[in-house]
Amino acid sequence: MGLENTSRRGGGIENSSKGYETQVVLNVYDLTPLNNYTVWFGLGIFHSGIEVHGKEYGFGAHDFPVSGVFEVEPRSCPGFIYRCSVQLGRINMPPSEFRTFIEHVAAEYHGDTYHLISKNCNHFTDDMARRLTEKQVPGWVNRLARLGALCSCLLPESLQVTTVKQIPEYHHESDSLEEDGTETLSITTPRESAEVDDDQEKRLLSPLASLSPVAGSGDVTFVKEAQK
Repeated sequence: MGLENTSRRGGGIENSSKGYETQVVLNVYDLTPLNNYTVWFGLGIFHSGIEVHGKEYGFGAHDFPVSGVFEVEPRSCPGFIYRCSVQLGRINMPPSEFRTFIEHVAAEYHGDTYHLISKNCNHFTDDMARRLTEKQVPGWVNRLARLGALCSCLLPESLQVTTVKQIPEYHHESDSLEEDGTETLSITTPRESAEVDDDQEKRLLSPLASLSPVAGSGDVTFVKEAQK
């Protein structure tokens, strides 16, 4: 997965060349103000992103069989309220090599495979943390999903759907490439489908569904998945 030149030391991924050390950080957001009360009981509805080399990566829902992995400025995911950051460890990997890594990961996380209980943004960040640092994200971040998997019959039907009803349009940024020469996909104004549920449901499913100034105005850019 583009990591052939890396070696593990101290529980993480380290490149043989020095000078590319960076912190791996989990950034956690509240999806609802009710978290301020339920967090005391070890519960809450959270979104999380993984920060590496000055960018934050998350996973969101849409209706297409392409990458649902996106990047934003750290601690500025639109639509959510930033809560806290958790230091997961350090890795030594050049930005270009990490880009190859995240593009391969993106191929495993298509937007139309997002599911609130079984494959959500917190499953994505936990997978990333394990691969990069061999550590897990704190259990409280995705505890509600684990409980939901055990008793999904008790959850409202609106929380058991797979994708959002408001889907983003995609376009290639042919005139704007990343510094390492990779091309990205970005979202434009969303178009609504014939059926649109309430905004609460869409926010619970994905930060891409309802952009709000509450958590800042950072641009959301999809990571283009590696070609097979």
